[in-house]
Amino acid sequence: MVKLSVIVPFFNVRTYAPDTLRSLRANSRDDCEFLLVDDCSTDGTSEILQSAVREIPGARLIRHETNGGLATARNTGLDAAAGTYLAFLDGDDWLAPGHFTRLLASMEELDCDFVRTDHVQCTARARTVRRVPVGRRGEVLDPRSAILPVDRSTAVDYPFAWAGMYHRRLLDRGLLRFTDGLRTAEDRPWIWRLHRDAHSFAVTGGLGIFYRRGVPSSLTQIGDIRQLDFIRAFDQVLAETADDRDAEKLLPKAVRTYCAVIAHHLSSAARFEPAVARKLRTSSAQAMRRMPQDVLREALDSMGGERAARLRRLRRLHGLTAQEAAA
Repeated sequence: MVKLSVIVPFFNVRTYAPDTLRSLRANSRDDCEFLLVDDCSTDGTSEILQSAVREIPGARLIRHETNGGLATARNTGLDAAAGTYLAFLDGDDWLAPGHFTRLLASMEELDCDFVRTDHVQCTARARTVRRVPVGRRGEVLDPRSAILPVDRSTAVDYPFAWAGMYHRRLLDRGLLRFTDGLRTAEDRPWIWRLHRDAHSFAVTGGLGIFYRRGVPSSLTQIGDIRQLDFIRAFDQVLAETADDRDAEKLLPKAVRTYCAVIAHHLSSAARFEPAVARKLRTSSAQAMRRMPQDVLREALDSMGGERAARLRRLRRLHGLTAQEAAA
């Protein structure tokens, strides 16, 4: 019987895939399967994966005929998963030995819908510990209670799917699937849905996962049109949160986070291709027009400083009404 299914998408990560695969082998168990999803790689990653399935117990290779992006690749893995518990890893990250065994023990002891865990961010030779922004550790909590407050980093601002483990009942309820086709920010609607609709979660200690940041092939490093998928992702967050029973309480957090992400992208617009930078500005202004305007005004007032000023300038420059621009 398969207890744990680990879903690992790969796309053109030939340089890093060997480290990832070695760490999977160091985490293999008799009751574990590794679903290696090759998202139509063209750089030699496919050949590395073919060898890996012969060497790693429980490894299965699933190939996409066309590149679908990270969200779609994860969904492919979810469709094939047989485990009672599920976990994710990206094809350029790696794990400490025994990481999944420790998480499984926490899941079984706490008997909750999902657990979240800290991680180590690796940028070149630098190592930084990133912690789940939830203070209470090792106890079962209400996921909804961890969305707020509005003005502080909370659990929904720590969206990394690979930083945790999930019970299959979440998949059966439709809460683990990602929005097909999202190339970036695919985990934002996902983490909001988990915290709105799951029944229980916990945060565990331990630093068993290593997230490689600054990979040249990562979409976070590439300034093309796919970067703008964050707008579609956050539009989905807003639409789903607006339908929630606690919409009045939760929408200010969703709008403020959306604004903060827009401001971040605007501040680094120079890294985008010129046409994409123009599209970023117009699409962001249009996104602010779609937001509840009273909630948006409160968000901008609470942000203050250069971020709020940048967003207000954007609204004025892109054809908003005088009343909207003055808000």
